[in-house]
Amino acid sequence: MKSLFDLIGNYYDLIYSEKNYSEEASFVLEILKKYKIEGKSLLELGSGTGIHATELAKKGYFVQGIERSQSMLLRSKKHNRYKVINGDIRDFSLERKFDSVISLFHVISYQIKNEDLDSVLNNVGKHLNKGGLFLFDFWYSPAVYNLKPKVRLKRFHSENYIITRISEPQIISEANRVDVEFTFFVENKKDNSIEKFVEIHPMRHFSLPEIELFALKHDFKLLKSGEWLTNKLPTDKTWGVYSILEKL
Repeated sequence: MKSLFDLIGNYYDLIYSEKNYSEEASFVLEILKKYKIEGKSLLELGSGTGIHATELAKKGYFVQGIERSQSMLLRSKKHNRYKVINGDIRDFSLERKFDSVISLFHVISYQIKNEDLDSVLNNVGKHLNKGGLFLFDFWYSPAVYNLKPKVRLKRFHSENYIITRISEPQIISEANRVDVEFTFFVENKKDNSIEKFVEIHPMRHFSLPEIELFALKHDFKLLKSGEWLTNKLPTDKTWGVYSILEKL
């Protein structure tokens, strides 16, 4: 059974080549240091092609990744302090605990049902040392309703491909969700062939009171929330927000 990102995973690193993974990894480390997380074992939920993980591994962390998409898994970067397994972040089981857990680039927003997020937080609690941190980012409800996602077209170029991506969002207000239909046209420069495929990504957005309620339900304390990378207070113009939960 195919999962989301199994098709897009073939071109994922090209599509997000402008993303500053090094800056994001440094932001994560600043937070861990601020809250005095001295241990170097880190679990990443939804590790993708492993770029965040390898950046953290370069800085001395041991990173265990969990990734559901086989396509992304096959393209994971290699580092002797980064290991990754194929698994669902809602129900994997490892025979160890970690000093911190991260889940970046809106992986939590893919948990569209309450029971999905319950399962993730329950699993994080099982794999996180007491006093450890769970750091994740997500789509922020006030910004979604204020800014409203729009139809967008973008092109990406590499030596071998030209990729055209059309993003068409549908707001599902009663479910705090946006279903984004991505249509891709992948032109192969070598033989001029064009591949078309479509993926629909249901994305849930959250308010801060929601995050706090879920945290309390699973024996976490919400320490802080802020705008991703800038650390500013979230507003109705802040699309991406992060939260830090402490395991009680």
